[in-house]
Amino acid sequence: GLLTRLQTSAPTVRTLSTPKSDSQSIPSSLWKLGRLNHVAIAVPDLEKAQALYKDVLGARVSEAVALPEHGVYTVFVELGNTKLELLHPLGEKSPISSFLQKNKTGGMHHICIEVDDIKAAVTELKEKKIRVLSEEPKIGAHGKPVIFLHPKDCHGVLVELEQA
Repeated sequence: GLLTRLQTSAPTVRTLSTPKSDSQSIPSSLWKLGRLNHVAIAVPDLEKAQALYKDVLGARVSEAVALPEHGVYTVFVELGNTKLELLHPLGEKSPISSFLQKNKTGGMHHICIEVDDIKAAVTELKEKKIRVLSEEPKIGAHGKPVIFLHPKDCHGVLVELEQA
C-alpha cells in the first residue's frame, strides 16, 4: 500500500565535507559582521505609522528626526532585540519619495547590520565586486558612519552597514 511505498522511497542523504587544508587557507577578514541594528520601513504617513507602533502595538517610539543630508525623517521603534526605523521623505530629492511612488502603501526599504570596521568592510567588499552607493561612509541616524550596498549585489536587498 501507500505506507510501504513511502517507507521504501526514502531519499538518500549525502553530506559534503571540505578538506581541512582548504578551510585553513581561507584568509580571515579584517572586519566582522555584527548584529542586526534595524529594519527600515518607508511610510507614506509618518504620524499614522508612529501611532500604530505606539498606541496599537505598545512599542516605545521616538520623536521624528529630520536628516536633511539623507533626505528623510526617521522615527525609531524600540523592540526587545532590535529596532524598526520608520522613514518618510524630506525634501524633493529624497530617495524615499521615489520608493513610495513605486510602493504607495510603503514597505521594507532596507536592513542595517553593524560592522566593527566599516572602512575595512568597504575595502574588502569592493574587492569582491560588491558595489557601494557612495564613495565614503556618511553619518547616519545614530551619529555613526554608514554606507549602503547595492541591492542588485545583495539578492535584491538594500543593505546598510553601520559602524558599531
